[in-house]
Formats: sequence, structure tokens, C-alpha cells
Amino acid sequence: MGFLDRLRKDWFILGIVLVITVAKLEPAFGVKGGPLKPEITITYIAVSAIFFNSGLSLKTEELTSALMHVKLHLFVQIFTLVFFPTAIWLFLQLLSITPINEWLLKGLQTVGCMPPPVSSAVILTKAVGGNEAAAIFNSAFGSFLLGSSSSVPFSSIFSQLFMTVVVPLIIGQIVRRYIKEWLERKKPPFGAISSCVLLMIIYTTFCDTFSNPNIDLDKFSLIIIVFIIFSVQLGFMLLTFFFSTRKNSGFTPADTVAIIFCSTHKSLTLGIPMLKIVFEGYEHLSLISVPLLIYHPAQILLGSVLVPTIKSWMISRQKALKLTKQPKMPVKV
Repeated sequence: MGFLDRLRKDWFILGIVLVITVAKLEPAFGVKGGPLKPEITITYIAVSAIFFNSGLSLKTEELTSALMHVKLHLFVQIFTLVFFPTAIWLFLQLLSITPINEWLLKGLQTVGCMPPPVSSAVILTKAVGGNEAAAIFNSAFGSFLLGSSSSVPFSSIFSQLFMTVVVPLIIGQIVRRYIKEWLERKKPPFGAISSCVLLMIIYTTFCDTFSNPNIDLDKFSLIIIVFIIFSVQLGFMLLTFFFSTRKNSGFTPADTVAIIFCSTHKSLTLGIPMLKIVFEGYEHLSLISVPLLIYHPAQILLGSVLVPTIKSWMISRQKALKLTKQPKMPVKV
């Protein structure tokens, strides 16, 4: 394989390295309030573009079928909102005897209680080619569910999710009806478009990370927390993979992809306001916020790096399943 071919194949990984490097060199450009205005361009425009793109690319019957996949939804929501926080709590009982700062440990516990995000889990599922419709439903539903049961103003959460997720998705579906033949004939690169949006999200996320004074910890504590977060993410991704690929689980390889990302990702957009309300007046609020501020870029980075591996597994698994379903040819005597 030549250099240009390798470049085309691994352009997304190279893009991740590039945007993180640029964010490190000049974080002020993409930070909140900076010239790029990510609080508008990312929070509203980019996220809306993601779901409009999804509305265009998804067949209506696929979206309807995904909404009725109750078993998958129950798996994701129970893992995210019950198993995840319980497992983290048990893990923290062991870490409490270590010299790790207790407020950082409290921050890890709050991370476990967060719902999945409405952007990164969907984009990564789409980049792999997984069950995008299921990822959309579970990401949005988790935020609605936790937002309605918490002290965060539900009306603001509902209006933002409705305008950036539901409305663009519906508009995309409507537009698709009129240009369906053109879409099927031209086959626009929807996956590449979503990947480019994800690179933009990664860039602004790391701009915030590199410019945030709250992550000014001693190197030992910072390294330990980063190691724990990556270990938790990777461990839970493997756990969801194991459970969703068991024999008679009822999940397709595409379902497994959506489960892996939706069950293990956590929302920064909903998480930070919740922390500010729950821990209002705490002098250690900045330390409590650190694990979530690290978890968010870590989940995007780890997920993005694993996209080629997961995609390769899904394609090979789908091919194997098709071969097993094909009727066997009669043996000639």
C-alpha cells in the first residue's frame, strides 16, 4: 500500500492527531468565548448538522424499527444509569484507602451517574456503520430521562435537545423523501461528513481541556485519574461487547456497536450544569469537575482510535452471519 493510499485510509486518525496538536498550540481560538464560538457553532450548529445528516441518511423504516427495539434500549439505559454508577461506587470503595484526593474520587462517582451524550456516541456509531438510529434514541432518551429527574431545569434541557436533535432529524427525513432517488444514486459520504464534524468537536473539546485551570493538579494525581478513566472506559466497552455478543443475545453486530458507545459515554453538556447545582458552594467544586472534564475528551479520543478496529470486526461478523444463513447446496452423488 502506497503512502497516499495509507493517508486516505487513516485520514481520520491523522486528523485527530492534527486537531489535538493545534488545540495544544493555540487553545484560545477554539475555547468557549473564543473566535470560533463553540458555544454556538458546536452546541447548536454542529450538533444540528449531525442529526440533519442522520435524518438524510437513515431510511425511515430503519428509524421506526430502531425505536421498537425495546431490548436494546433497556440494555443501554440499565447499564448506563444503574450498572455503571453501582460499579464505580464499588470500585471507589477500594480506591478510598489510597492516597488519591477524595474530591477527585467524588468526581469519578458523579461521572458514573451521567447520561450518554447526544453527539459523540451517535457520530462514532455512524462512523463504524452501526445501528445509528438506536444510538440516536438512547443518547437523547438518556438525557431526557436524567434531566427530568434531576435538579437541572428540565425546560431548558428539553428545548435544547428538541431543537438540536428532534427538529433536524425530522427535517432530514422530510428532505430525504424528496431526494431519495438522488441519494441512492449518488450515495453522498455521510460517514465522512460526520467524521469531519467529530474532528471539529474534538478540537474545541481539547481547546477547553488545555486552557482549563481546573486541571492544574499535581502530575501524580492527574496521571492516576487519566489512567483510571481510560481503564474504566476500555473495561466497560469490553464488558458491553461481551454481553451483547453472547449467543442468543438477540443483538446484531450493528446493535453491538451502538451499545458499546451509548453505554460507556457520558455527557459533559448536561454534567457540568448538574455539578454546579448539586455542589453549589463547595470550595472543592473544581476538583470534583476534573474527572468529567477528563472523561469527555478521553471517550472521544479512545472511541475515535478504536473506530477502524470495531468497524473491521463488525464487517467480518456480518459476513460470517450471512454465510451461516445461506442455504447449503445439495451434495451431488
